[in-house]
Amino acid sequence: MESKCENGSDVHEHHHHHHKAACDDVEPSCSGPGYKSPEDAMKGPREKILYITCIQLDKTKPDYLSTVDVDPKSSTFLKVIHRLEMTNVGDEIHHSGWNVCSSCHDCPHLRRDKLLLPCLLSDRIYIVDMSKDPKAPVIHKTIEPLALYNLDLATPHTSHCLPSGEIMISTMGKPDGSAQGSFILLDVTKDFEVKGTWSPDKTSFGYDYWYQPYFDVLISSQWGAPKAFKAGFKLEDVKEGLYGTSLDVWSWKERKLVQTIDLGANGIMPLETRFLHNPKKAHGFVGCALSSTVFHFHQSDCGTKWEADEVISIPSLAVTGWVLSDMPGIMTDILLSMDDKYLYLSNWVHGDLRQYDVSNPVAPKLTGRVWIGGSIVKDGPVTVVGDPDGQPEQLYVKGRKIIGGPQMLQLSLDGKRLYVTTSLFSPWDRQFYPETMKTGSVLLQIDVDTEKGGLCINENFLVDFEKEPNGPVLAHEMRYPGGDCTSDIYLACP
Repeated sequence: MESKCENGSDVHEHHHHHHKAACDDVEPSCSGPGYKSPEDAMKGPREKILYITCIQLDKTKPDYLSTVDVDPKSSTFLKVIHRLEMTNVGDEIHHSGWNVCSSCHDCPHLRRDKLLLPCLLSDRIYIVDMSKDPKAPVIHKTIEPLALYNLDLATPHTSHCLPSGEIMISTMGKPDGSAQGSFILLDVTKDFEVKGTWSPDKTSFGYDYWYQPYFDVLISSQWGAPKAFKAGFKLEDVKEGLYGTSLDVWSWKERKLVQTIDLGANGIMPLETRFLHNPKKAHGFVGCALSSTVFHFHQSDCGTKWEADEVISIPSLAVTGWVLSDMPGIMTDILLSMDDKYLYLSNWVHGDLRQYDVSNPVAPKLTGRVWIGGSIVKDGPVTVVGDPDGQPEQLYVKGRKIIGGPQMLQLSLDGKRLYVTTSLFSPWDRQFYPETMKTGSVLLQIDVDTEKGGLCINENFLVDFEKEPNGPVLAHEMRYPGGDCTSDIYLACP
C-alpha cells in the first residue's frame, strides 16, 4: 500500500527498530490535516461546534447528524443550528470518523472535510461533506450494505483514517448476524470505494481498534454477536458465549493476527480501545462494559508480546427494585486526555462519571467524580442495599430532569471541557432507561481541573434533544471539525 504523500514512504512498511515515517522528509512547517503532535493539538483552537449523531425514536423518520453551537460568544450558543437527515430510515447512525486525521499531517494536499457514519442497524455507511459549509454539511455518498455483504461482512463500527490516506472501518459480524471481527478498506482516491479487507484474518468478535505503526501493532476489541446485542441485553447471551472477552493483537506491517489476550471473567465486553496519544509509548487502556473494569495493555518486558492487566474495577451494587439483585456499572466509554494524564470513564447504569490520573498507567488514581442521572438516584425505584444514604440526588440542569446515565464522552483539546451525552444504543436505551423513549437524551458539559484533578457539572450548559422539531432523539457520539481526543492517531516522527 503506497502512501499518498509524495515526500514520504508508507509508514506501516517499517518496523519500529528501523522506522521511517511518512513525515521524515517533510519540512517542519508542513501544515497538513490535524496536528504534528499531541502537544501541538493541546494548543489548538477552542471547539465552536460539535457534530453529534442523532437517532430517531420515531422509526418512520430518518436519523440525522446535528451541528451544535458550543461557542459561548455566539448568538446561537447551545442551539442545534443544522440537521442533516440521512436518506433512509432505521439506520442507527452511531460512531463516526474523519476521512483524514493527524496521521496524515505530513500531507498538505489533504483536507479533513468528510465524516464517515457507519450504521449499526442498516449496515450502511454515509459519507458527509463539510467542505462548503462546516456548519451545514451535506451527504456526499452512501455506501450501501451490499458492498459489505459481498465480503461476507456486516455491522460496521469504528472508522479511522490511515497514514496511507485510506480509511479503515471495523466490522462486527456477518450478514446473518453472527459474530465475526474484520476490517474493510475504503479507497479515497476512488471516491470511497470499498476495496476489500485489510487482512484475510478474522477474529471471533469485533468492535473498536487503535493502531501504532511505531510498535508494529493494531489492537482491536470485542463487543458481541450483532444478532444478540441488536435485540437488547440478555444475561443468558453472555452465558452462551455471544459476547467477547478478549483483545486481539495484529501486526500492522504484516496485517495478520498475531496474538489474542483473554481478559477472562473480569473482562466481559471490552469496548473502547485507547492507546496513549504519545506514539512512542507502548501503553493503552480498554474499558470492559459488563465487567465494569479497565485493563491496561502494554508490551511485555521482552517486547515480543502484549499483556493486559486489570487496573480499575467498579464493584457491582447489591440492589432491590431492579431487574437483577446485583447492578453492574456498565462502563460504556473511556477517553484519554491529549496529554495522557487523565483517563475518563462513564458508568452508564450506575450514573457516575470518573476522572483518573494515569500518569503511572499501572496504578490509576481517582481524582474526580460526578453523578449524572443513572439508575440509583434517591427517591427512585432502586434501593442500594446497605447504603441507601449513599445514593445520589436526582440531577437537574436548567430545570431539565436528567434521565439516562453518562455515556459518550468527548474532551476539549486543552482538556478543560468534557462533553457527555446520555444515550448508548436505542435497543439498550429502551431496556435500561425506558423513559428516554419519550424524553430523548441530552448534551452536558463538565468543567475539568487539569492541574489538581476534579470535575464539576456546568449548570448553565444544556442541549435538550427532547425538544427537536421532529420529536425527541437519542444524541450519541460527538466530533469537532478539527479533530479531537478520540479521532486522531499520531505517528512517531524523529
